[in-house]
Amino acid sequence: MQDVPHAPHPARDARPTRRRILQALAIAAAPLATGARGLAGQAPVGTVPLGPLNPAVLPAGIRSRLLENINGIRMHILEAGFETPGRQALLLLHGFPELAYSWRKVMGPLAAAGFHVFAPDVRGYGRSGGAGVQYTDDLRPFGTVNRIRDMLALVSALGYRSVAAVIGHDQGSPLAGWCACARPDVFRSVVMMSAPFGGTPVLPFNTANASTSPAPAGNPNAIYDELARLTPPRKHYQRYYQTAAANENMWHAAQGLHAFLRAYYHMKSGDWTQNQPHPLAARSASEWARLPRYYVMDLDKGMAEQVAPEMPSAAAIAACKWLPDAELRVYSEEYGRTGFQGGLNGYRGSPGDGDLQLFAGRTIDVPSMFIGGKSDWGVYQNPGALERLEKNHTTKYQGTRLVDGAGHWVQQEQAEVVSRHLLDFLRRPV
Repeated sequence: MQDVPHAPHPARDARPTRRRILQALAIAAAPLATGARGLAGQAPVGTVPLGPLNPAVLPAGIRSRLLENINGIRMHILEAGFETPGRQALLLLHGFPELAYSWRKVMGPLAAAGFHVFAPDVRGYGRSGGAGVQYTDDLRPFGTVNRIRDMLALVSALGYRSVAAVIGHDQGSPLAGWCACARPDVFRSVVMMSAPFGGTPVLPFNTANASTSPAPAGNPNAIYDELARLTPPRKHYQRYYQTAAANENMWHAAQGLHAFLRAYYHMKSGDWTQNQPHPLAARSASEWARLPRYYVMDLDKGMAEQVAPEMPSAAAIAACKWLPDAELRVYSEEYGRTGFQGGLNGYRGSPGDGDLQLFAGRTIDVPSMFIGGKSDWGVYQNPGALERLEKNHTTKYQGTRLVDGAGHWVQQEQAEVVSRHLLDFLRRPV
């Protein structure tokens, strides 16, 4: 039987105790502490702990909860299929600027097929720890090795020794690949979406026995200087995301955060008819200049200004079935509270990333697959990356699926098709 709290005694519980006075002062001071770092009426990151997401914003069968001490942070997850113990598990990893909420449309079908499905707000995002960081804060917690530890800790905390698959999209795709590469015993298969896994580091080989010194490697950063010399001058979005200005530009966009996200999501989707991706011939400034402005930006613009001209009309927004305005509001309210810096830190590297050389030469040796949208330039922005994933970085590759009617947000734009591809993959005999 559930305990019922007693009704307060009107006289006794109204006494102005020292504790109540301090609580009242803290509540009164909270809006002042928020300042420019939060929306009106919302507590800033790192003050009052947030609860789970409002169930009203979630599809039936999906719950939100917060787990304590997952590799040292509080982690927010969405999960489906949790009612029945003993199910195989699936771990879903989102990208940028996304959240666990980005998986809402595929979680139900996967759970209905018999899986326990869970998706975290990855470190630095949403209601998980690390979302309140500043640009100058330590980047080590955001390194790849530590984020693999996050996922191992989450799987273990939920009572699993392994998951049937780790599935990642965008920034979550290489993380999923790294999880499967580093711990194939835990992450027993992997699906990568929209961003091909780039493989493990390569160490200099047989240099001690070489008669001459190896030729110096070319400067991989020269392309960024070449982009800046184009007419008009350009810059790569990942370099922009590494700057101190990026967070403020998007968080407090002149058009408003909600409108910024609407234009950004629209421009990278299959709804933006200019998205006609194709393989690029080389990693060169002239080839990269073919990419849309959300990937290779104008040198003098932030992302907020870059996407603003492509804001869809009110009619187009009303007709958008894969991201209605009420669903976009979940993103804009969460990012309005946290800003983007926690997610942007994933583009900046970490002092600990040199530890990835521990896995030099390793391949992904569990069953693997890649899913992308046919209108997604993310599949091609790194020339040859998909082919290298198919042929060099994996040993049990199960195929590439490019989905009609989808751009970058493939699991949101075409959830039914993606769910079917995932279940076909998961049902194949190992």
